[in-house]
Amino acid sequence: MINGEQLVDRNNYEKYQSDVIVDLLKRYDIKHISMNPGASFRGLHDSIINYGENDPELMVCQHEEIAVQIAHGYARATGKPMGVILHNLVGMLHAQMAVYYAYIDRAPIFIMGATGPMHEGKRRPHIDWSHSALVQGEAMRNYTKWDYQPHAIEGVPESFMRAYSTMVTEPAGPIYMCYDAWLQEEKLTRDIDMPPADMQLAPAPMNADPAKLGEMVDVILNAKHPVILVDYIGRHEGNFEKLVTLAETLGCAVWDINNSLAFPNRHPLALSLDHETLTHADVILGIDVRDWEKPTHKLESATRVVTSLVPDNCVWMEIGFCEIEMSAWAFDYGRYQPKQFTALGDPRLAMPTMTEIARNRLANNEDLVDARDARVKAFTQRHNTVFAKWAEQARSECGTTPITYAELTLLTWDVIKDEDWVLATGTAREWVRKLWNFDKPYRHAGRSLGTSTQIGMSLGVGLAHRGSGKLVLTFQPDGDLMYDAGALWTAAKHRIPLLIIMCNNRAYYNDWEHQERMAKMRGTDMAKAHIGMDLFDPEPDFATLAKSMGMHGEGPIERAEDIQDALRRAIEVVKSGKPALVDIVTEHR
Repeated sequence: MINGEQLVDRNNYEKYQSDVIVDLLKRYDIKHISMNPGASFRGLHDSIINYGENDPELMVCQHEEIAVQIAHGYARATGKPMGVILHNLVGMLHAQMAVYYAYIDRAPIFIMGATGPMHEGKRRPHIDWSHSALVQGEAMRNYTKWDYQPHAIEGVPESFMRAYSTMVTEPAGPIYMCYDAWLQEEKLTRDIDMPPADMQLAPAPMNADPAKLGEMVDVILNAKHPVILVDYIGRHEGNFEKLVTLAETLGCAVWDINNSLAFPNRHPLALSLDHETLTHADVILGIDVRDWEKPTHKLESATRVVTSLVPDNCVWMEIGFCEIEMSAWAFDYGRYQPKQFTALGDPRLAMPTMTEIARNRLANNEDLVDARDARVKAFTQRHNTVFAKWAEQARSECGTTPITYAELTLLTWDVIKDEDWVLATGTAREWVRKLWNFDKPYRHAGRSLGTSTQIGMSLGVGLAHRGSGKLVLTFQPDGDLMYDAGALWTAAKHRIPLLIIMCNNRAYYNDWEHQERMAKMRGTDMAKAHIGMDLFDPEPDFATLAKSMGMHGEGPIERAEDIQDALRRAIEVVKSGKPALVDIVTEHR
C-alpha cells in the first residue's frame, strides 16, 4: 500500500526477476534506497514501487554523489547499511568520489548498479552500447570491498548474501552489485531458493590476544603520561561507555580524532585538540586509528614540513584492524607508524578485556592505584585549564563584523543546548568541540571528509533521526554547498528535518589560504590570493535558493544580534518535520 492505494493485485501478479532483489532487500532489512534516475534499473524501480510497495523507501536525488553521501551519513548515524542505486556506467562514474570517501571512512553501503543488457541482441541502439562496460565493477574496485555481476537469476540471492556479509564485516565498507538490465526485466518463470534471513550477517567480533593486551596494560599503568587516540570506535553501540570505563581505569588522557564521536568531550580525561598533551606523552595507545600522523604532528603547510609533537622515546601501541583493509588503492592509509605493541582484534571486545586486566592489576597494588589517581588529577587540571582558555578565547572573538566562527558557535549553543540535539557533520572549525557538551554517543556522527561531502552526509544523519524528536543540525560551508545545491530539494522532497546553518565566508577559503601561503613564501602579491577562490560579485543568495527548493530560508544575516531569533524560527520549522536553512555571513577563516 502507498498512500492507501493497493499497487499490486497479489492474486493476479506475474513476478519478474527484479522482484527477487526486492525480496532480498527486505530480508536484509534495507530501509531506504537513494538514487538518481536512470533507465538501466527501470525493472528494479518498478519492482520496488509496485511489488515492494515502496519498501524500501526510494529517495530521488539530483546527483549520484548526493545519493551515496546520504547513505554514508545514514550508516554513520545508525551503524546500519543503506541502499543506493546508480545508473549504468555514467551514473556510477558520477558517484565515484562519494564512493571513495565512503570506502576510506568504512561506511557500509549496499550499492546497486546496472548495465545495459550484456546480451547484444537486447540492447537499444546507441544508448545501451555507450553506457555499458565490459566489466563495470572495474571502475569501482579500488574503492569497494567487493563487487559482482550475477549472470542469471539463480546467482542473485547467493551473491547478495555474500555482498552483505562482506559489507558489514569489520572493517566495514561499501560493496557494488551490478544487475544486468535484461536480467531485471525478464519474467520470473521458476522458484528461486532464498537464503535464510539470518545467514551471512556480520560475524561475531574477534578479540585481540589477551596476553598482548595484558602487556599493554602493564606498560600503561607504569607510565607517567599515557594518551589514548581513538578513531572509528564510536560507530558501534556501547563503545562510548566502554572507552570511558577503560580510560578511567587506566588513568589515560583521551584524544578523539572525531571520525565518529567516541568519548564525551567534557569528561575530565578528554584532551582532544590540546597538542601540549601530546608533547608529554610517554605512551600512546591507538584504538582503531587509521591516520596516526595528523593528530600527532605539526604541519608547515607552505613547505610541507611535518614535525612530530610526540617525544622520541614514546611507546606506541595499537589495537584494531591495523593494515588488514589495505586494497589495491596503495595510499589509502597514511604514513606507517612503527609500534612497539600491536594487537589485532575488534575494540568492542578488546576494551572490556583491557579494563578487566587493569582492575586485576590494580586490586592488590596501592602504588599503581596512587600513580593512576595522580595521573587522573593532573589530566583533570589540564582539561579544566584548556576549556577555560577556549571559552575565554571565544568570548574575545565576539562582537566583530563579519561574525566569527567562535561567536556563531556560542550563539547557536545558547539556543540548542536544552534540545535533544545531534550535530551532523560541520564543526565550525572545531569550535563546537571546544564549547559544546557532547555528552551522549549520538551527539555527533563525525566531521566531513572533504569537498562537498557535508550536505549529503548531513541529510543522511537527518534521515537516520527522522521521527525521533531529535534536533539535527549542521554547520554548512558555502563553497561546499555550491557543488550539490540540489541536495536542498532532496531534503524538502523527502521531509528530512535538518537545520542547515550556513557558514558563509563567500569564498573557497581553504584554497584562498593556500594561495596566501604561496604568496607569502614567494613574495608575490597577497592581495591577489582570492582570485579564482572567491564567491562574491555576485554573492550566492542561499536563503532564496533554499526557498526555491521548498525549504524555509533566512538570510544573509550579518549582525550577531539577529542570529538567535532566526535560529529559533528555523528550529520550529525543523520540529514540524521539514528542513530549514539560515544563511550567516562569517569571517574569512
